[in-house]
Amino acid sequence: MAMSLPHQIGAISGASLTAESGGVSGDAPSSATVSAVWRSPAATNLRVSVQKTGTEIDRVSPSPPLSPVRGGVRPDLSVAAQALMSAPVTTEDVQDREYVVGGSAQDKEGKKGVPVYVMMPLDSVTWNHTALKSAGVEGIMMDVWWGLVEGEKPGEYNWGGYSELMEMAKKHGLKVQAVMSFHQCGGNVGDSCTIPLPKWVVDEIDKDPDLAYTDQWGRRNYEYLSLGCDTLPVLKGRSPVQCYSDFMRAFRDTFEHLLGDTIVEIQVGMGPAGELRYPSYPEQNGTWRFPGIGAFQCYDKYMISSLKAAAESIGKPEWGHTGPTDAGHYNNWPEDTNFFRKEGGGWDGPYGEFFLSWYSQMLLDHGERILQSAKSVFENTGIKISVKIAGIHWHYGTRSHAPELTAGYYNTRFRDGYLPIAQMLARHGAVFNFTCIEMRDHEQPQDALCAPEKLVRQVALATQEAQVPLAGENALPRYDDYAHEQILRASALDVDGNSAEREMCAFTYLRMNPDLFQPDNWRRFIAFVKKMREGKDEQRCWEQVEREAEHFVHVTQPLVQEAAVALMH
Repeated sequence: MAMSLPHQIGAISGASLTAESGGVSGDAPSSATVSAVWRSPAATNLRVSVQKTGTEIDRVSPSPPLSPVRGGVRPDLSVAAQALMSAPVTTEDVQDREYVVGGSAQDKEGKKGVPVYVMMPLDSVTWNHTALKSAGVEGIMMDVWWGLVEGEKPGEYNWGGYSELMEMAKKHGLKVQAVMSFHQCGGNVGDSCTIPLPKWVVDEIDKDPDLAYTDQWGRRNYEYLSLGCDTLPVLKGRSPVQCYSDFMRAFRDTFEHLLGDTIVEIQVGMGPAGELRYPSYPEQNGTWRFPGIGAFQCYDKYMISSLKAAAESIGKPEWGHTGPTDAGHYNNWPEDTNFFRKEGGGWDGPYGEFFLSWYSQMLLDHGERILQSAKSVFENTGIKISVKIAGIHWHYGTRSHAPELTAGYYNTRFRDGYLPIAQMLARHGAVFNFTCIEMRDHEQPQDALCAPEKLVRQVALATQEAQVPLAGENALPRYDDYAHEQILRASALDVDGNSAEREMCAFTYLRMNPDLFQPDNWRRFIAFVKKMREGKDEQRCWEQVEREAEHFVHVTQPLVQEAAVALMH
């Protein structure tokens, strides 16, 4: 039977949890007290409408990847689950594929194409696995939360419902991308569920607030531990990196029998929203709104200590007392500030070059440390390791690229900030996972000089030069052919006219929810998955592929309609 969100999280964490929408508590007996609070998605800040074939697509900008959950608790989703679990499985064209270093994926017969994964919701543990497999989906992505598994006491891991989820994926022949989520859920675009860091970690932050990222106004961010304390024994005798490593080792030992077969990828969380970046654009409490430039996060005592040492090492001790003081506020635009303005901005001077080099290198070193641990833990298991990079496309058309700089990506009109990241990942054989693949430049507000297509192209070129596989995600839910066509175009990686042998190694679709299973959306999704799996060498038109998807849609349509009616009440 389907499990509601609180019951599922209760099963995973062994905790009693509360839900604002109903106050349901999990039944699993345990002493754990971690709570996950359900809430409606926050009001949006800016809406962008795109007119396509007579249908207006109203959605939220920008592209920071969404949290693990969207929408409210929907116990009636079980109707759709029960219905679609009875759908016939079609094994045709569903073959195991392997990542290939350098770019594309291919099946065991050498056929190329891009395997599609779907991000799991937390509403139910039995959500339409059969339907996904029969649609040609390769597998699912799921968050494995540090705050739930090791929530109560250090070194005590409760994998609870995750074992059930993994076994269910194996039963239905679905691969799993497991995200090691060392961040808090809550506070980002689309976050509808709050899962804090482990209780004992929060207790340590309460004792030493400098363990949290801090901006120049003293505002603390509790989404992820400051990388300034990565190697210091600040968590009851262990460093944060040691804690991450121990968690991954416990995961490996628990699910060893599934590694390389069912569990094929470990995406290692390295910052807020699981991304390798600083929490420079936090939406929580209205701190940041799109398309603001964000703010530097280097004012905890550990980061300042590192900055001071770096400044002294080049004979400029006066540069080590603070970060830029003229970089504006979270919601400024580049030209509002002395530091980011195009003419004479501090970012382009000697101090700016020093500071931005230090700030971005600290992030790279953080990624390097965690990747070294992950590689050591999962060596010889058949697992691919991936790292997620944020698609920060607003103000991309400016000289300074301010939002990217505050997030830790030293990318400007005159400097490629993504090549060093790609090279770092290549050294460890990791996959570069990037977002905003579905977006087109003209869909975004042009007064903010948004350019997601140009950004994706730059990243594709950087990964090509570094010879690192590139995977993609859509940043916002889309069900229209227009978005699907853009994903297909981007995944082909035809960026320089010399990419005939290269495609994305995988694509993860955000997200499994009731809208996906609406008949028209479901038909388009099946056709999209089929086109992705066929690869860019296939020249068949959309209409032909959608006609082939009609039979499956016809079989499931009455059941899907029944579920849709239930969801509307």
